[in-house]
Amino acid sequence: MLTPLEIAEEAVKALDSKKAQDILVLETHDVTVLADYFIICTASSSTQIKTLSDEVDKVLSEKGEPALRTEGYRAGGWVLVDFGCVVIHIFLD
Repeated sequence: MLTPLEIAEEAVKALDSKKAQDILVLETHDVTVLADYFIICTASSSTQIKTLSDEVDKVLSEKGEPALRTEGYRAGGWVLVDFGCVVIHIFLD
């Protein structure tokens, strides 16, 4: 089982490997009970948004941390991938 920080680190590596832009990690455990970290990044197309969300889910699932839910996947302009302690927002640039 990975710590929240390790999940965030693995997520950033996965996003970076697929050329996510403007990756920002916000430590939120002192601000909200929703998550320990929010990760925000942008993609250049709706196809890249799907690629990024699929990649981060694949990498973390292989490490025993599958996403709890994914929102906005079909809309194409924004996707939220929720790992419980880490929430990832991928926006269309």
